[in-house]
Amino acid sequence: MREQITQGIRESIRVKERLLEELPLLEQMARILFDCIRGGGKAIFFGNGGSAADAQHLAAELAGRFYLDRPSLPALSLAANTSTLTAVGNDYGFDHIFARQLPGVGSRGDVAVAISTSGNSANVIAAARLARRMGMITFGWTGRGGGELGPLVDYHLRIDSEDSPRIQEAHILAGHLLCEIVERRLFAP
Repeated sequence: MREQITQGIRESIRVKERLLEELPLLEQMARILFDCIRGGGKAIFFGNGGSAADAQHLAAELAGRFYLDRPSLPALSLAANTSTLTAVGNDYGFDHIFARQLPGVGSRGDVAVAISTSGNSANVIAAARLARRMGMITFGWTGRGGGELGPLVDYHLRIDSEDSPRIQEAHILAGHLLCEIVERRLFAP
């Protein structure tokens, strides 16, 4: 058991250290998200399973608070409303659960953050494609391969792992860094 725990921690550290290689991309994403929110736009997150939880988590960090007690920032997760998800899934099919929502909440210049460890989730891909057609700025967060999602987005954060838990740990770290930068640039003295 101890060896398994040690191995998991070491692998998580290795994956996160490799995230330093994406520093220019993370800086660019932080600038884009900051400019979007400062200019009156919003951040829209979506993903399935653990990535849905990450989408909700990061939207909450912006809409609620992160480090600072400050006004709410415009952010939402398309994975959060179970009534909408199940209604759209029932009426249009699971592949449309995010894309169906986008025209009602998204606008040109908003940032759409598509999260998929494999990069091959059909519903995430459909929403990313629609977001680009709507003139949104698209971020794709995936694992090493990038899947179909990678070439479809404006900015692709590819985590150097094929292990979903390690990928998700790096996604949430990247998301926390973006939230912190946006919050501090907008509200820190």
